[in-house]
Amino acid sequence: MESVPPPVECKRFFWGKAGLLVALTVVVVLLIALPAYRWFFLISLGIGIVVAAILYFWNQHKSVKEASVEQKRPLGLE
Repeated sequence: MESVPPPVECKRFFWGKAGLLVALTVVVVLLIALPAYRWFFLISLGIGIVVAAILYFWNQHKSVKEASVEQKRPLGLE
């Protein structure tokens, strides 16, 4: 019988604010060093803002009402 090795834990080097700082630093370095990334970043940022605005206004005007939800506890948990 073959033994199964225990699962390996995933090690994360950057948590919370440190991870955000590293991500922002990488984005800034790429935007400065590689001009092609500037266009990609601007287009992606624009699309993200438009989609976020559409979802925000859609939720404001057509939010889900409690009466329209048929099964409130689909897993049967109390």
